[in-house]
Amino acid sequence: MVSTMKTEMQDVLQKNILRFWLDKMVDQEHGGFYGRIDGHEHLHADAEKGAILNARILWAFSAAYRVLGDKTYLEAASRAKHYIIDYFIDPEYGGVYWSLDCNGKPLDTKKQFYAIGFAIYGMSEYARATGDAEALKVAIDLYRCIEEHALDHEYNGYIEAMTRDWQPIADMRLSELDANYPKSQNTHLHIIEPYTNLYRVWKSDELKASLHNLIDIFTDRILNPETHHLDLFFDMDWKRGAGALESYGHDIECSWLIHEAALVLGDAEVLKKVEPIVEMVAKASEKGLNADGSMVHEANLDTGYVDSDLHWWVQAEAVVGFFNIYQYFGDESALQKAQHCWTYIKENLIDNENGEWHWSRRKDGTLNLDDDKAGFWKCPYHNSRMCLEIIERTV
Repeated sequence: MVSTMKTEMQDVLQKNILRFWLDKMVDQEHGGFYGRIDGHEHLHADAEKGAILNARILWAFSAAYRVLGDKTYLEAASRAKHYIIDYFIDPEYGGVYWSLDCNGKPLDTKKQFYAIGFAIYGMSEYARATGDAEALKVAIDLYRCIEEHALDHEYNGYIEAMTRDWQPIADMRLSELDANYPKSQNTHLHIIEPYTNLYRVWKSDELKASLHNLIDIFTDRILNPETHHLDLFFDMDWKRGAGALESYGHDIECSWLIHEAALVLGDAEVLKKVEPIVEMVAKASEKGLNADGSMVHEANLDTGYVDSDLHWWVQAEAVVGFFNIYQYFGDESALQKAQHCWTYIKENLIDNENGEWHWSRRKDGTLNLDDDKAGFWKCPYHNSRMCLEIIERTV
């Protein structure tokens, strides 16, 4: 069953996901990649180009080249790398712009540390795949940028955002769906993720210390000791905010990314501390599982609202998270959960006709075509990574 899963995922990765981006999203006129294809397959050539989208494209094609060796993926990764360096990197103040217009001119120049984290993720993966010194230097410079401007030396942790020239900004939200708090689980998650990847290719003492600190932040601050879920929003002094929220997709994603950080560090004491928490958080995420193997996104316990749309990214992270529990803790039931969710993905989210995956299915089973097929937040990242993780984890 595991070998079948691996074969199916490699097929989906190459023929369904990456093929879509190569065939439909390369911007031959203005460079880089287009900013949007909507849920009805319409290309919006004039759409803004987001830093997160482009950094995730860089990561996905770099990782695919590293694992599969196809030079076509290297060409796409190199295209993304050069576009980010030439257009997204702020030459005056450092960091990356939040977005550009379709011609590559800065549109929103705020510095969201989540986006800078993804630029590190992409550049470090390119360096990992190719040994490229330029990409590694950019990744290291961006790491030091986060450490200089985002790290809170009074209470610890990392803030969300600043202005272009590193001044305080009133609206620190990552998106309109988020609460306006200075610290979040989501941003910390997508800082520990690129720091881990950067450590694979740059074994510096300063980065090692940053990773140790981030792991402690998750285990000692972000983890809710009563529920074993990871809380979402915080004040500067780590007072929990925005109510009783549970994000099952982030729980399962966090479980394996925190474990990955500890494994890459290779510190036995850190692993001893982290591994029981990994199992605990993965177990807590099961609250979001449905009978058909799918996982809901999140719930607000104060209002009783449950986001019952079955999002593409949540399903992808559920597969990896439960497979991780099976792989490292020998839990056969976790493998069954991963396989069950993969079956749901194959039957409900993969667009076999047009390529890529749909954003989600509604509670009533209908496809959500209102949200993008490719866009600011819909990138070849969660689903590509799921496929690559299973390919690499399966001998």
